[in-house]
Amino acid sequence: MLIIDSQVHPFAAETPQRPWAHSHDEGRRHVTADEMVMAMDAVGVDGAIAVSPKGMYGFDASYVTEVQRAHPDRFAIVRPVDPGSPAVGETIAEWKRTPGAVAIRLMLGSHLGIDPNSPGVNVIAREASRHGFPVNFQCSGNLDAAMGLIDRHPETRFVLDHIGIRQPRKMPAAPEAWDDLPKVLELAKRPNAAIKVSGTCSMSAQAYPYDDIWDNLQRVFDAWGLDRCLWGTDWTRTYPLFPYINGVDPFRLTKRLSDSDRARLMGGTTAKVYGWTPKSSSSQRHPNGRP
Repeated sequence: MLIIDSQVHPFAAETPQRPWAHSHDEGRRHVTADEMVMAMDAVGVDGAIAVSPKGMYGFDASYVTEVQRAHPDRFAIVRPVDPGSPAVGETIAEWKRTPGAVAIRLMLGSHLGIDPNSPGVNVIAREASRHGFPVNFQCSGNLDAAMGLIDRHPETRFVLDHIGIRQPRKMPAAPEAWDDLPKVLELAKRPNAAIKVSGTCSMSAQAYPYDDIWDNLQRVFDAWGLDRCLWGTDWTRTYPLFPYINGVDPFRLTKRLSDSDRARLMGGTTAKVYGWTPKSSSSQRHPNGRP
């Protein structure tokens, strides 16, 4: 089975030449491209969509392009774009010419303080469509505004990050972690939207293997259909919470998914949405089985 993680955030140690945009107190030092590949190889993940972490690098995508150059067979890449920039259309056009680029990211989570009605938001939606990019959409806490934007741009493909919900930074998760699920299910009526089932292990109130997430996830699968659901770990946001394998094996080993459903959720839909697959599978790299 081809496994593609739909969202990972490799990052390098902070340096004067590439300072982090914000300070962090979560014990994170670095998870470089090489370290991310080691983590993927250890659990048999074939490839990943590497998303430049805005918290570290703002709108600077230089590190994620280094990630792709170092491992072009393992990573496709996504960058956040700035709705406040008058040159955001040119930024998207330039990104289209970047090797391995498969999408752009729009950050409208309510905790970020960005006006969802900014004219630049509509520019991003139009230009992404014109260049054939899906819009990775971080819209937690702003789901009503997200519905409006998706409806205004039916020609644009949106991919909601992290099931459209602001996910906990600590575990176990509180019961209200899932409060926005009804709005997420309503968004499923938009045919131009898909949804990342990413980072959801962090929404568990239980210990590994986080069995309490499955009833809510089944509601997502039923509403959206597995042809619009993309599994992902959201590593490295989640790496202070659990090791990489703990974001992989609950999905790979669960009996709540059939083999065919698992193949779609954990790789097939991501390949279809982004038009990208890794150049070699885990079985080719490790012919004797999982490393």
